[in-house]
Amino acid sequence: MARIIVPLTDTGCRKAQYSPVGSNKMFDGGGLYLEIRASGLKVWRFRYKQPHNKKESVITLGNYPELTLAEARLKRAELYKQVADGLDPVIERKLAIELKTQEAENTFSALADEWLEFRKKEWSDAHYRRMKNALKNNAYASIGNQPMNRITGKLVLDIIHVVESRGALEMASRVQDGISMVFRYAVATGRARADVTYGLDQFLAEKPPVKHFPHVSEDELPRLLALMERYSGRIETVKALYLMVRTFPRTGELRFARWEEFNLDDQVWLIPSARMKGRKMQKLHGLDHVIPLSNQVVKMLRDLKSINGRFPFLFPGVKNPRTSPISADTMNKALSTIGFDKEQTGHGFRGLFSTILHERTTFTKDVIKAQMSHKEKDLVEAAYNHAKYLDERRELMQWWSDYLDVRRSEVGPDGTRLDQPAIPIRQIHARLRMLKTA
Repeated sequence: MARIIVPLTDTGCRKAQYSPVGSNKMFDGGGLYLEIRASGLKVWRFRYKQPHNKKESVITLGNYPELTLAEARLKRAELYKQVADGLDPVIERKLAIELKTQEAENTFSALADEWLEFRKKEWSDAHYRRMKNALKNNAYASIGNQPMNRITGKLVLDIIHVVESRGALEMASRVQDGISMVFRYAVATGRARADVTYGLDQFLAEKPPVKHFPHVSEDELPRLLALMERYSGRIETVKALYLMVRTFPRTGELRFARWEEFNLDDQVWLIPSARMKGRKMQKLHGLDHVIPLSNQVVKMLRDLKSINGRFPFLFPGVKNPRTSPISADTMNKALSTIGFDKEQTGHGFRGLFSTILHERTTFTKDVIKAQMSHKEKDLVEAAYNHAKYLDERRELMQWWSDYLDVRRSEVGPDGTRLDQPAIPIRQIHARLRMLKTA
């Protein structure tokens, strides 16, 4: 005859005392019992048969009275269902603990740092810092300590909207891209169940049209050239502006130009790929950029070298001329001083060159593109094009300097237009022979 078990009561559990003789287990039925220990501790336990081998096993549920009788019965029902479904409660508890430990370790900031370190070898140092700071300054405070699987799309969207509310739409896009990439990395490495950022980009505020670096119009160019010559600042700044407008590199490439990169006899400036714009792999394995130098530029550089050729940089800074070049704002401040604030920037000379060359000359787009060092994905094709167009680029660069001389001759030292250009008409026609006739 089966043993009849009388269900426990809360009063009976509360009053129960340890006995040095006999059983100290109070059964509630269905495998649940309260074990009373010599220390006075009362522990809920559940006895069951393992689904895979039918061996008896016991799992601890918690202590009484922290875990009440009613709560213990609910846990018994949950575990009973697990067994009925073929699951072993002990194994399931271990798996749950492991998952909880993994979640605690796999926080957003931990995965973001890991992802950033993974991508660091491919990115330039500047891009790495931009992305790291974007996430650290905008996402870590909100979700940095959150396990990846507890972060919702709504939480991410709230972060993006906060950034947008500051008017930083470019930063909002960067933060969204960064968070999305972290989630994709977490999913791919088994640390997140899903990418909750999928589709969020459709809810971002529309970014304004891309603002290109400002530059003067072709009509305003003569006055700009004249006033650049008259600038009363350091000679290095005047020469930097001269070289910028006649060779149109990127601002950083010009600032850090070193004498060792120039071969004045062969009239070339070779900018190492490590100093060029691009990803780290492009910098390490990309092509050096060749800038043919016009006769005018070579003459200017010889003059400049006689002044500061003892320094490694063409344009050394004031405080530490042997270790640092002019600052990033030097040329823009000079342009502002001569009256072209917000009308012309150092980087804007690239746009000025591109506009005039494409619209006003017969040089092909491929030649212009090669000279502006626009990146090509295929390094073999890029090398072929750079070599193929080198002669035409020499002609282009000489034409550009001649063109600037002609335009400069249209105005006096103060920038006012002259009735007759300073360069004879015959020389003007010779120098501008590549201009489109239509």
